[in-house]
Amino acid sequence: MSRLSSVQQKVPCLFLTEVKQEQSRKRLGQPFQVIATGHLNPLALESNVESALATEKLDGTCCYVTYYEGQPYLWARLDRKPTKLADKSFKKYQHSHKSSKGFTWKVEEDFRTVPEAWIPAHGVKHHEGTPVPDEHGHIPGWVPVQTDNKQYCWHSSTVDYDAGVALVLRPGDQSPDLLELALVPLVDLMEQTLELIGTNVNGNPYGMGAKKQPLHALVPHGSVGVGGPSPPPLDLQGLTSWFQESREGGVEGIVWHCDDGTLVKVHRHHLGLGWPDGDCSFSARPVEVRVDWTADHDYHRLPPTKDLFASLSRLDGRRFSRLQDVRFDT
Repeated sequence: MSRLSSVQQKVPCLFLTEVKQEQSRKRLGQPFQVIATGHLNPLALESNVESALATEKLDGTCCYVTYYEGQPYLWARLDRKPTKLADKSFKKYQHSHKSSKGFTWKVEEDFRTVPEAWIPAHGVKHHEGTPVPDEHGHIPGWVPVQTDNKQYCWHSSTVDYDAGVALVLRPGDQSPDLLELALVPLVDLMEQTLELIGTNVNGNPYGMGAKKQPLHALVPHGSVGVGGPSPPPLDLQGLTSWFQESREGGVEGIVWHCDDGTLVKVHRHHLGLGWPDGDCSFSARPVEVRVDWTADHDYHRLPPTKDLFASLSRLDGRRFSRLQDVRFDT
């Protein structure tokens, strides 16, 4: 596990990419899409991607655990983005020069304000102490998930700061295919990034919960390996066939964790494939609920108003044949 890296910035594609002027399969209304070429990214080759650990890319929103006001806290992804006028100027330059190199930003004027508690992501470059945008014109960063902020209500449903715990979905110890839904001390997740998935995130491709009884959980990045007898192929044609034909290919994408800490990914949309496409491999995995705050932990301090934790506690010890079968009325 020491080889796994946190996801702090945009992860580059396994292949070199090109932009095609056609309707995006990933973003509604986007008149172009980024397509993988048949050439491996030199960064991937330099990092020896052949020996990298292939993990499932989950379809959710990125989170981070680090300190806030002296205690472990969940942070939500918030990239600082340019104003409409500045973004228009940036894209015009990018289009005419076929690159963003050489474009000059005036960060304080060109970028929207962010909350006072916002922090830049690790690896963001600075100029004279000020974070500067990446090649995409964004400054990746984080904001603390505070329970009174309705914008992050689904984030906050997965944590309780008084008890210092988070609701985590991860592979269990008994079997690599069995998932475990459990309360984990936030301190054990320090400096990790995780994916928030669930009922109200990205259209819920994993079929979790229901509208009246939503279910959300945090999945540590890199924790879900890509199954199968052999790792996914690294050539364009072979990888496309793997997504379309193999039982393990029902995933949004793959993230490779290289030994030197480099991350590279491929998304189905890079290959011209749709998502979601039929049954998702992740939602078909069996899951066991391990939420019991009356055991030898401090979880008994969780308030009764924590509806999600209370509901899951009533299912403690139950095993479901599929993640999408977890319901509170069973």
